[in-house]
Amino acid sequence: MIKLIKRQSPGRIIALGFASVILIGSLLLMLPISVRDGVHLRYIDALYTSTSAVCVTGLIAVDAGDTFTPVGQFFLAMLIQIGGLGVTSVGAGVILAMRKRINFKGRTLIREAMNLDSGKGIVRFVKSVLFTTLIFELAGAVLNFTVFVQDYPVVDAIGISLFHSIAAFNNSGFDILGNFQNLIPYRDNVMLNLVTCGLIVFGGIGFLVIREVWDKRFRWRKLSMHSKVVISVSAVLIVVGGVLIKLTEDVTWMGAFFHSVSARTAGFSTYPLGTFSDAGLLVLVVLMFIGASPGSTGGGIKTSTFFALIQGIKSAATNTSEKAFRFAIPKDTFRKAATITLLALGVVITGSYLVSILEPHLPFMDILFEITSAFGTVGLSTGITPNLCDGSKFISILIMYIGRLGPLTIASLWYFTKGERVSYPEGNIAIG
Repeated sequence: MIKLIKRQSPGRIIALGFASVILIGSLLLMLPISVRDGVHLRYIDALYTSTSAVCVTGLIAVDAGDTFTPVGQFFLAMLIQIGGLGVTSVGAGVILAMRKRINFKGRTLIREAMNLDSGKGIVRFVKSVLFTTLIFELAGAVLNFTVFVQDYPVVDAIGISLFHSIAAFNNSGFDILGNFQNLIPYRDNVMLNLVTCGLIVFGGIGFLVIREVWDKRFRWRKLSMHSKVVISVSAVLIVVGGVLIKLTEDVTWMGAFFHSVSARTAGFSTYPLGTFSDAGLLVLVVLMFIGASPGSTGGGIKTSTFFALIQGIKSAATNTSEKAFRFAIPKDTFRKAATITLLALGVVITGSYLVSILEPHLPFMDILFEITSAFGTVGLSTGITPNLCDGSKFISILIMYIGRLGPLTIASLWYFTKGERVSYPEGNIAIG
């Protein structure tokens, strides 16, 4: 069995690793010590919750605060942490902690999982990822504690602060406040809003960008094209998204800013989304579909993919070369971006179609919002998740799984193959 796994491609091994953690997590959440007394947890809901945690989504079929004990919430936090960092990074961290060497196969897996260009400096990169995560999550927990300690006993405030910090940095919208309230009671708390947004942004721009910004001492001119693209696109999406949400919804500017940030795969909300207009939900759908950045804890098609797609369209329309920040964009980039985007659209459209058949009583916008949230591993919902039938939940589970793996498997395994044995003469096809 082990030999068979070793012969698989890195993408398949990563996919198998995520699936294994999801199944183990579902069993841990079903344990009597994980579930509160008097609460009946069905396995489909445990599997849904485990998938949502490992895929750092945050969609919930049962409320985490009302359903799980502190032990169950600990298991949930660990699943979020493993899912956010990635199975391979966590495994590499364990190997390093045991003072053992990472073999060539392990280095290849890490490079594939984190979208690294080469295998150089893999060990140092893994260490920096783990250290960066620890620093951000501890800092976030300390700042969160100053807020939660005002409403909860000290011990409970510590647990909630740590859980919220882990969930925010890993772009997972889980909360343990109970009663499906998410962060609505704290919509006017500036500290918690800013800390949560900060953790989401840093978790979503990717470890590669964080490391480079630190190494370059925050000097914009010395950053690579990738870092400039990620930072620029992220900033534009946050600002434009915030303005559009403010124009369509009766929310404060802080609420509009928070949801613009959160829709980029985090899944926290300070206003009930069931009250949002279709226009506001459409803005969030677009933000969720684009998502975070490569090598981050978030999902979606990624900011760099969206940027490459726009630049490719611009290049074709104006008959100019693709370039950005005084760099030429590689010629194959647009084809990869288009492939990923079309695959993503196919998943969202197919999922929405199937759930629409299973849930004919639900408004289509709510279904589209739910499925896009699942694919983008966001976790935002208009409130329909707990009432979905088992078939719809299973579809959502598959879409969350596909969304978390994203380009790691769909694009690399299905499309980017080499070594064709037969070549054909070029034909002609009319476009447009």
